[in-house]
Amino acid sequence: MIGHWTKRFLPRGLYGRAALILILPIVMIQAVVSVAFIQRHFEGVTRQMTRNVVNEIAFLDNRLASAVDPNAAAEEVALFGAALSMNVELPARADAPAADSRLFYDFSGRVVIATLRDAFDTVRAVDLTNLRVVRLVMDGPHGAFEITFDRRRVSASNPHQLLVLMAVTGLLMTLIAVLFLRNQLRPIRRLARAAEAFGKGRVLPYRPTGAIEVRSAGNAFLDMRARIERQIEQRTLLLSGVSHDLRTPLTRLKLSLSLMSPDPEVEAMKRDISDMERLLDAFLAFVRGDALEEDPVKTDPVPFVRTVVEDARRAGQAVTLHAVKGAGEAPLRTDAVRRALENLIGNAVRYGTRAEVSLEVLDRSIRITVEDDGPGIDRDRRDEALRPFTRLDDSRNQDRGGGVGLGLAITADIARSHGGTLRLRDSERLGGLKAELVLAR
Repeated sequence: MIGHWTKRFLPRGLYGRAALILILPIVMIQAVVSVAFIQRHFEGVTRQMTRNVVNEIAFLDNRLASAVDPNAAAEEVALFGAALSMNVELPARADAPAADSRLFYDFSGRVVIATLRDAFDTVRAVDLTNLRVVRLVMDGPHGAFEITFDRRRVSASNPHQLLVLMAVTGLLMTLIAVLFLRNQLRPIRRLARAAEAFGKGRVLPYRPTGAIEVRSAGNAFLDMRARIERQIEQRTLLLSGVSHDLRTPLTRLKLSLSLMSPDPEVEAMKRDISDMERLLDAFLAFVRGDALEEDPVKTDPVPFVRTVVEDARRAGQAVTLHAVKGAGEAPLRTDAVRRALENLIGNAVRYGTRAEVSLEVLDRSIRITVEDDGPGIDRDRRDEALRPFTRLDDSRNQDRGGGVGLGLAITADIARSHGGTLRLRDSERLGGLKAELVLAR
């Protein structure tokens, strides 16, 4: 419970958390030093200085007690008070304080008042509201008298200097720590940006820098990226080999069949060859990975999706643009995204009677939704539907012409290359399948 509560207030980024780890000890050390040193040391200094003044006040009190009359007492204490840098009023003035008083933030004043009252039972009031002067009213044998002297004689005059020094030093050390921390975290941020860009299909120049651990992670990332790029290159070589080795004999077969007399068996063989070519084209399209061959371009998704839907309508597909929310550009591989959207629309109109497309432009992503009124896909078989060469004959109606099981797999691959995903859900509005193509911005 406590951990969940604190997580809401703690910084989420590594930079903020590391800064908190550095700054929090500095603040805690300053707080401990302030309480332990300032409170104890300066209170002790104030108590010692006040006791020194107590001896002088006791001397004046004794002189008052030895005087024969009030006039003689006033003259004598005035003389000795001047020698002790104190102003003595006998009798006390009419505006003399009647009770102890000090400012609420004057912590050393509390020690001054306590020390004076401990030393003299005749103290009537101690006024410390003026931080520069101490006004002490006491009862004497010739009536109440008032002693006024400099506050610096009983309190340290510069306790704030330590606080200022601590604050300035703390800020300086915090600034140095933040600068050092930023230099240490910059390589991690560069690595994160390179990894995020590669996850979206972009290759950013990256060179490992920073601490040994960060360099090790950077080198591991470069090795991983190189292996993936080699794998992509191998798929391209496989494409060239398959295209050359399979298309040539298929072309010869088509030519041979075209020279034969037409009959049902020859027509059936031609259909078989057409199916083989369609399977080969789908396989090559999947292996080729169009999503990885095109550079992303800043594109406004709203007119782009409208164009794809209009092209599908002109091709005779029953599809409409249902809703558009938000606006803004995003880096897209337009050919790949067009192909993914066409695959979703084609599946929707193949297994249903109509399709509806919705677009929502969010702050960090783009969501393109294609819904149909077909039979949909069972919830427990949706992950299987995203696998290559998977045909869910018992879930989707194949009477209107089946595919080869690569449309959703290619679409999901394009979504991943854009840092997004493909989600299959139930359409609450149309009752069929709802395919959400999410692309990162």
